[in-house]
Amino acid sequence: MLARLLRNLATDMRPVRASRDFRLLMLGALITGIGTQMTLVALPYQIYVQTHSTFLTGLLGLVELGPLVLASLYAGALADRIDRRRLLLVCQIALTMLSATLGTVTWLTTPRVGELFVLAALIAGAAAVERVARSAIVPNTVAPEHLKAALSMSFGLMQVTMVVGPAIAGVVIDYLGLAAPYFIDAVSVLGMVVAAWALSPQPPPEQARSSTAKSIRSGLRFVSRLQGLMASFVIDLLAMTFGMPRALFPILSIEVFHTGAFGAGILNSAVAAGATVAALTTGWMANARRLGRIVLAAVAVWGLAIAAAGFMTALWPAAVLFALAGAADSVSAVCRSTITQTLTPDAMRGRVSAVFSLVVASGPRLGDVESGSVAAVTTPKFSVVSGGLACLVSVGVIALLMPGLAAYDTETAEAQMRAAHQAHIDAGASGAAVS
Repeated sequence: MLARLLRNLATDMRPVRASRDFRLLMLGALITGIGTQMTLVALPYQIYVQTHSTFLTGLLGLVELGPLVLASLYAGALADRIDRRRLLLVCQIALTMLSATLGTVTWLTTPRVGELFVLAALIAGAAAVERVARSAIVPNTVAPEHLKAALSMSFGLMQVTMVVGPAIAGVVIDYLGLAAPYFIDAVSVLGMVVAAWALSPQPPPEQARSSTAKSIRSGLRFVSRLQGLMASFVIDLLAMTFGMPRALFPILSIEVFHTGAFGAGILNSAVAAGATVAALTTGWMANARRLGRIVLAAVAVWGLAIAAAGFMTALWPAAVLFALAGAADSVSAVCRSTITQTLTPDAMRGRVSAVFSLVVASGPRLGDVESGSVAAVTTPKFSVVSGGLACLVSVGVIALLMPGLAAYDTETAEAQMRAAHQAHIDAGASGAAVS
C-alpha cells in the first residue's frame, strides 16, 4: 500500500525523458529563475531600508503593474505571430542588461526611489514577455498525453527557484550588500539565453492576418467566452490580491519577528517550499477530473493559512503556515495551468498564455499594494489576517457567480485537445502530400 501511495505521489518524469526541448527549457528556467527571485527579494527590502515606508514598499507592485499588463498583452500577440524561441531570446538579453544596470547604480551610489521604480518597471515588462513566450512554448515540446505532467514539473521547478533564490538573497544581502543579488541575477539570465539558443525553432502557428490590437482583442474575447477558463483567472487574481502579503515580509521580519534580511528570505522561501513539495508530488492528479473543484478547495486553504499566519508572533510558526499556503497555491496553479492549456488551441496559445501570465504576475503586485496600504493605516499583522479572510470570502463568491469552474471536466477537455492535435497532424500530412 505504501509503495502504491508513493507511486501516486511521484512526479511523472516522462516529459523530461521524451523531449530534448523540454529539458532545455526547464534547465534554463531553473538557472534564470534563481537570480530573478533574488532580485524580487532585494528590491522591496532595499526600498524599505532606505525609506522605512510600508506605503512605498507596497507601491513597488503598482509601479510594476502597468508595464507588466502592457508587455504581457503585446507579447501574447507577438507569440502567435513570430518565432517564440526568438522572442524568448531577445527578452532574456534585455533582462541581463537591466539587472546589471540595477546592480551598478546600487553599488556606486544610493539610488533614489524613483530610479529604483523605473528600473523595476522595465524589468517587470521584460520578465512578462519572457513568461508569455516560455508558457506558449511548453505545450509544443511534449506530447498531449504528457502535458499535465510537463505543466506540473514546470511549476514545481519554478517553485524551487522561489525557495533557493530568496534564501540565497537574504544571506547575500547580509554579507555582500544590496548590489550583489542584482549582479547574480544578470549572470543567471544567461542560463535561459543558452537554452533558448539551443531550442528547436518555434514558428508561429499561422501567418498574421490582423493588427496587433485586433489580435489582442480576439484573445481576450476567447477567454471571456469560456466561463471555466475565465473563473480560473479571476479566482487566482482575487486570491493573490487579498491573500499575498509578500510586500510585508521584510516589514514582518524587521518589526515583528526581529530577524532582519534573513527572516525576509525565510518567509519568501517558506511559501515556495510548500509549493515545491506540492507541485513535485502531484502524481495523484493524473486521474483527477474535477480540477475546478480542486482549485476552489485549494484557494480556501490558502486563505485560511494566510489568515492564521497573521496571528503569529515568531518567525518559524509563521513560516510553517506560509508553507501550507504555498502548497495549496501550488495545487491550484497546476490545476489552473492544465485547464488553460487543455482549453486553448495552439493558434491562440500565445494570447491566452499572456492573460494567464498577466494574472499570475499582476496578482501578487496588486497584493503588494493592498497589503502595504492596509498595513499603513492599521498594522502589518491586521493586513495579513484581513487579507486571508477576504480571500476565503472570494471563494464562495466565485463558486456562486461562476459555476463553470466547478463544472470543469478534464476528461472531456483532454479528449477535445487530442482530437484537435490529431486534426492538426492530419492537415499537415495532407498538405505535404499535395505539395
